[in-house]
Amino acid sequence: MQKYKIAVVQMSVVDNKFENIKKAKDMIKKAAENGANLVVLPEIFNSPYSNSCFPVYAEKFPGETSMEMMAIAKEYSIILVAGSIPERDGNKIFNTSYIYNEFGELIGRHRKVHLFDINIKDGQYFKESEVLTAGDNFTIVETSVGKIGIGICYDVRFPEYFRILSEMGAELILLPAAFNMTTGPAHWEISLRMRAVDNQVYIAAAAPARDEEQSYISYANSMIVDPWGKVLENAGINENIIYSFIDRKKISEVREQLPLIKHRRKDLYELKAINLSDK
Repeated sequence: MQKYKIAVVQMSVVDNKFENIKKAKDMIKKAAENGANLVVLPEIFNSPYSNSCFPVYAEKFPGETSMEMMAIAKEYSIILVAGSIPERDGNKIFNTSYIYNEFGELIGRHRKVHLFDINIKDGQYFKESEVLTAGDNFTIVETSVGKIGIGICYDVRFPEYFRILSEMGAELILLPAAFNMTTGPAHWEISLRMRAVDNQVYIAAAAPARDEEQSYISYANSMIVDPWGKVLENAGINENIIYSFIDRKKISEVREQLPLIKHRRKDLYELKAINLSDK
């Protein structure tokens, strides 16, 4: 498919798994009925974003949340990147995104590689590593609309992760995320736009809607950015669904006009890295 429609869901999240799943399904249904071929949900969409909640809401795969997401992807024949949820695997909990195809089949799973551990003076304090375990894979999935890369929130701060996804063939990189009110105003938009520009890909980032009553307040502002770094859509702060067309032809046009990937001196960078590691 040369051109397809993406929907980015910015939903409110409450302290009730049943209500969160129901809200996600309702918004997925609306997106599909509006012609979306691909739908993206926010980070930790079935649970409040809290270390105290992660173990309570965590599920082994396939769990209640995953089964519902499989079913709705199949019902509406959409590709679904089901945000992320706390995933229990043995005695570990991961921040995990599941990706389903139009038949409701699991085609990929991304465990957040870079855990959100920050302590900003007079700002945000949060340490996912107190509860969560980091993943260790680069995640790219083959779909009917092309290769799609997946990251989760804090992953966006590591350009090398996105570079490798683009070199693996990703034309679109999806980022379920939940930036906060300290880092969001400073770094959210510029990070998304630069990852798009650096790698000449589309970037779509899905965040929870803003709720000032929550202990962790999402910056919201879900976005879709094109390979030239232009913000195509911004969801603002309230519950919303934003849409855009992903034009694969535009990716090739940008890469032909500004051949960054072709001219990247991979041999030089790898040699430099080896030399530095020996010191």
